[in-house]
Amino acid sequence: MPFSATYLSYRQTNSFSAIALDYTDNNNSLKSFYNHNADIDGIKNAIEQRKQFPTDRKLLVHHLNEQYKGIAVDAKLQHNIDSLLQQNTFTITTAHQPNIFTGHLYFIYKILHAIKMAEALQRELPGNNFVPVYYMGSEDADLEELGEVFINGQHYRWQTNQTGAVGRMKIDSAFIQLINAIEGQLLVEVHGKEIMDAVRFVYTLDKTIEQATFEFVHRLFADYGLVILLPDAAALKRSFLPIINKELNEQFSNKAVQETMKDFPAQYKVQAAGREINLFWLQQGSRERIEREGVRFKVEGVRFEEEQFIKEVEAHPERISPNVILRPVFQEWILPNIAFIGGGGELAYWLELKKVFVAAGTPYPVLILRNSFGIIPKKAAVKIASLELTAVDFFQSAASLLQRVVQTNSDNQLNLTEEKNQLTALYKKMQAIAGKTDASLQQHADALHTLAIKKITQLEKKMYRAEKKKFEAQQRQIEKIKSTLYPNGVLQERIDNLLPWYAKHGKSFIDLLYQNSLGLEQQFCLLEEN
Repeated sequence: MPFSATYLSYRQTNSFSAIALDYTDNNNSLKSFYNHNADIDGIKNAIEQRKQFPTDRKLLVHHLNEQYKGIAVDAKLQHNIDSLLQQNTFTITTAHQPNIFTGHLYFIYKILHAIKMAEALQRELPGNNFVPVYYMGSEDADLEELGEVFINGQHYRWQTNQTGAVGRMKIDSAFIQLINAIEGQLLVEVHGKEIMDAVRFVYTLDKTIEQATFEFVHRLFADYGLVILLPDAAALKRSFLPIINKELNEQFSNKAVQETMKDFPAQYKVQAAGREINLFWLQQGSRERIEREGVRFKVEGVRFEEEQFIKEVEAHPERISPNVILRPVFQEWILPNIAFIGGGGELAYWLELKKVFVAAGTPYPVLILRNSFGIIPKKAAVKIASLELTAVDFFQSAASLLQRVVQTNSDNQLNLTEEKNQLTALYKKMQAIAGKTDASLQQHADALHTLAIKKITQLEKKMYRAEKKKFEAQQRQIEKIKSTLYPNGVLQERIDNLLPWYAKHGKSFIDLLYQNSLGLEQQFCLLEEN
């Protein structure tokens, strides 16, 4: 595809949180909150630490083989699954909920980052095997977030009465109606039928969202050897019972988080406060807090004697669902993982969890800020060139961009800097003359100078406002381009969905992102259509 790539630092984009920027810059204020630097030495250290932890590889591979039954698995993917039995195989993991139709573009970016990083490490450390993993957070119950999608700027929402874990929800007639609604926008594109056929093939009536998302992501990324893990499984959770019981008996995770937060730098926003017990009780249609009341446990008003509840958990571990504090520990417990790829918000809460991992006796991975892209379609690229600007310039405000365009293209002088300098020289001369008469007059002359400069600055602004009216067409162009990179005022990757881009460019769109994805390098990529 005819796209050119430009890489820039995350700081240059003016679009990322302070904690994400400071982490990627190796700021000293955060160093005590993680174990390994996000570099090749950090990876090597994580491998050595992981080797000391007894991951149940047989359980993991058995679960994956069962999970993939009935799914076409090529040799590359099967090799990756089988290699997880070997002690020198490690995973590179990203995690995300099962947003409908993959949700926002960064869902795709995270997965491709894991794939690209696994390949890069395979070349860098050939004595080991590295497998990219997408860990599906299908137990999340936030349908408000997971059930919406933007197609070409238009907002769609799945209207269903189902409740509880979104991954366990089933595709209903309302979901099929949603597919019908978006289809019209996509079929007009050259690859629209291809992607809509895929959507209709996987999102079928009465299938769970978890299974449909699994099949859809598999269709998109199986060629790259991506392993998808569905962790909402009794066998995997049974293996986690030592930590589940520790949490129920000691409430250890909240204590560890609270201890961490005493020292956490005040300038960063707390991402995950946690609860006394960081586990939910998961059943069909509900995901409820587990609370402790003396020697009893309470779930949605129902009280259990301690011994009774522990027996219930051990008999039905699938009913336990770790929350944001313990889900990362569960992930690292069941996978031989050495690196976790996440967004700025994810990294922020992982940085709160180091002591939780220590208390759980579980290795803490290298944290990698996920790749980010800004995609400039050809029409927008042509407009940018006509304005004599670059795509990188559009990370500045629209007002500053317009000012540049006006000042560059105006036939009139709009800058009075030289005149201000001349005036300053004149006032200095007058100040010296007045001072010979009375020293106190120097202060008066200085005040007159300040007032005069202020008035000239006001005149400058009025001149600019008057001239700006002649550039209304350029102003509209700038605002249109800005809305491409920042729809609804946020980064494109947090609004746009994969489907329209795939409908236009086909599988080559994913290949384009793959080719320009980085591994351990931490940079933002602008892709501009030529």
